[in-house]
Amino acid sequence: MSLSYKQTKFNFLGLLPLLALFYISLNGITVLNINFFSINIHYILVYYWVLRQPKSLGYGFIFLSGIINDVVFGLPFGTTPLSLLTIAGVAAYVRTVTVRISLLNDWISFLPALLVANLVNFVALYFSDYAIDYFFLFKSSIFTFIFYPILWSIFGLLLNLMKN
Repeated sequence: MSLSYKQTKFNFLGLLPLLALFYISLNGITVLNINFFSINIHYILVYYWVLRQPKSLGYGFIFLSGIINDVVFGLPFGTTPLSLLTIAGVAAYVRTVTVRISLLNDWISFLPALLVANLVNFVALYFSDYAIDYFFLFKSSIFTFIFYPILWSIFGLLLNLMKN
């Protein structure tokens, strides 16, 4: 059987979130650190795609991406998967209770997800006697929350391309 151009485009575009997830994990650019800014792209990617297109990222892939991230950064084993799965869990809950899709609803619901994921990350690092940079964690959380709408719009364009 031959695939049409539209089916091939849909299949490739459907894999882009998964490819981006593993690209971010393998290259160690989970946290985009530009001078004073540090944005956790991993959190935004997982939250958006679990919220809007849950079939694009499975929980096993999210877990595996977190394990790879721990190996690349030399973090204690399992800290990143716990925080990523926390983000995914909050996104799945928000997906079930959301009536109307909007940037403001997603952005406001991203704040508790970010806080709980950072709490899980902090507790896991604290109990494994890993040195924690509190200012970096705070700065990363603030700028991740601020830059969420920008990446939301970029991912929204990609989602529209996937549907057409």
